[in-house]
Amino acid sequence: MILGNDREAVIENIRYAAENRNFYAKVELSDPVLSDREKKAVTDRYLKRRKGMPYRAKRFFARRIADFATKRINRDTEIVGEELLPDLDRGVILTSNHFGPLENTVIRHLLAIHGKKRLNVVSQVTNFAMTGPIGFLMNYADTVPLGEEARYLARDLVTILGEKLDMGESVLIYPEQEMWFNYRKPRPPKPGAYHFAAKLNAPVVSCFVEMIDLPEMDTEEFYRVKYRLHVLGTIYPDPDASLRENTARLAEADYALKRAAYERIYGVPLTYDFAPTDIAGWHRSYEA
Repeated sequence: MILGNDREAVIENIRYAAENRNFYAKVELSDPVLSDREKKAVTDRYLKRRKGMPYRAKRFFARRIADFATKRINRDTEIVGEELLPDLDRGVILTSNHFGPLENTVIRHLLAIHGKKRLNVVSQVTNFAMTGPIGFLMNYADTVPLGEEARYLARDLVTILGEKLDMGESVLIYPEQEMWFNYRKPRPPKPGAYHFAAKLNAPVVSCFVEMIDLPEMDTEEFYRVKYRLHVLGTIYPDPDASLRENTARLAEADYALKRAAYERIYGVPLTYDFAPTDIAGWHRSYEA
């Protein structure tokens, strides 16, 4: 399912960012842009409303929509490595590659199979300014804003994630930060997900989503794509290591798993020199 316009321009932005090793660049053309004050307003509103009945009612309906979308999008999704999952009755942090606005349904699909009805998704604060159906889901489908204010990051967000993990819920955090449309390669991670895991003593479940081109066209520019989710392993904080050491160790181990998975799945070394085949489903991948 292709969402968004100007995909060719977005792909050009991805090419430029990858070749310049700017792995956390925004590449979408229509993402909301918020001032620092507007970003703080988003997190303040979330903190104020998240336990109120109106918010809970909207979250209930958003979750039902997300469940429906998960079943529809993942009818053909395969899962490899389920035996590497830890006990999901304990709260876990999951990490995955970030390539589409609805790809979190792949992780939701995994959890649903194992009887877990809720996936909390940590999402960029700018996503909460989106409108329409996607905006509704971004705001209410068990999403938690990743704000930039120091106090929110150090206190409020840690408290919220701790509450969810203590209740045995799962939290999805994208270490790559920005979405790169249908980009197959794993990018070096930012430390946030691993900082929270180390601080909250939570295991990190490393996941990687493989994208497989199908013969049918989705649009004039793209073939349909199906997913194969690879569960790569679970990484645990070292109780004898410092917060800084654990953060770095978890990030390094997770990236190593994703890099090895990419090379095994696609049969090529991981480099960041751009090729059309880096974009799943793109018809230019098949041009001579």
